[in-house]
Amino acid sequence: MNFDFRLWDIHVGAQHPFYTHSYVDNGTGRPSPARYHDPAFAAEEWEKVFAKSWLIACPLSDIPEEGDFARFNIGSESFIIVRGENGAVHAHYNVCPHRGSRLVLDDLGSVSKFTCPFHSWQFDLNGENIAVTDPETFRPEVLCHDRNMTSVRCEVAVGLVFISMDPDIQPLKEWLAPILPQLELYDIDQMYVIQHRRSDWGANWKGGVDAFAEIYHLHAVHPQTQCLMDDRTQIDLYPGGLSRQFVPFAQPSPRFGDQESVNPGIALMLKDAGIDPASYGGTAKETRAAVQVAKRERAARYGLDYDKFSDSQLSDSTVYSVFPNAQIGCHPEAVFLHRFLPHATDPNQFTYDTIILYKHVDAPGYTPPAWMGLSEEIDTSGGTRPDVVHTGLGEPPGLGEVLDQDSDLLPIVQAGARSRGFRGPLWSEQEGRLRHFHAELDRRMSADGQAT
Repeated sequence: MNFDFRLWDIHVGAQHPFYTHSYVDNGTGRPSPARYHDPAFAAEEWEKVFAKSWLIACPLSDIPEEGDFARFNIGSESFIIVRGENGAVHAHYNVCPHRGSRLVLDDLGSVSKFTCPFHSWQFDLNGENIAVTDPETFRPEVLCHDRNMTSVRCEVAVGLVFISMDPDIQPLKEWLAPILPQLELYDIDQMYVIQHRRSDWGANWKGGVDAFAEIYHLHAVHPQTQCLMDDRTQIDLYPGGLSRQFVPFAQPSPRFGDQESVNPGIALMLKDAGIDPASYGGTAKETRAAVQVAKRERAARYGLDYDKFSDSQLSDSTVYSVFPNAQIGCHPEAVFLHRFLPHATDPNQFTYDTIILYKHVDAPGYTPPAWMGLSEEIDTSGGTRPDVVHTGLGEPPGLGEVLDQDSDLLPIVQAGARSRGFRGPLWSEQEGRLRHFHAELDRRMSADGQAT
């Protein structure tokens, strides 16, 4: 019997048309596992995929004022994203044209100009050279060459700065069009970073994408989630490798034996919605609906614009895949941004970069979802931008129980992917977002054209 996600009607209440199911048949092929470990594949992938895609560089809130910059490292490249005059946003390779030195070494900062640490050449925020040390020692014919920083395409959508190394890439909002109106609902442009963690994992970056694009593994790797997350989800696939998945929260998985008792996980989600678990009279499987009602009531009391959200969005995790290497987990109260950054030389490593974005609302009980695992010491006011916490390969990443379990498992999967006994993945319909991602990857690898 064929499995069809369209039979899972996870939504309740009135729905906007763009919450309806969107299915794409990507076939049943079995790709070669070389994509996960072969250096030649990785080198070609860098040129055909990363060098020709829109990449999320940073939240716009990281560069609020003129001169504020954020550094974005990916693969062998480094970029500077900077706020220029009149609010303009620029992106440049983090390279001095004189001898190739990196210009900035910090993740974030604020400058009036960029000064090379090697020979003190200076550049304005637009990337134009404004000073050469000892210019009289250069032959004029040398300084006649272009001595500006090299800029890249840079565009902003939904409060995020995207860059592309391809000068001819289609406009960002055209490419994001299938999911752009949905992402705009969350007002990410009004949010700011309250946690930023980065850790090196012993796996290929696509192994990270794969793990975060399905919940088929939850019962085996994260059994503790089964008491509060439903495995029955809606998967939606869009052109260009974009996808979406609704993951129902605040109700147990059918795999979980007790559907009645208010377990600690369910109690946590009741508290998030402003419901006292001690006085809650319903069952665990009724909690999701109770959370939705409570959040609407709180929104009405404090003037929150929740009418734009479906009931499902109030309780569930709505996760978007942004090809090639990002996922955005959207909730009315906070947003999770995940990026899977390929290693510069080793296809068996990647850097997992995760950001939590939030906007403070002066309403009792209104906080980021408790399951995001934020400590009580974290400043959620937006008054301070937290430092990036970076852990190296083999170090405990300290990302919380669930994500730490993923970091432990993915090197095991990576080791198996390199075995001559592994003949390539066999994806189920529950892994439809993976097949969709790899179909777009293969399309990019087999042609020089960009997504349409």
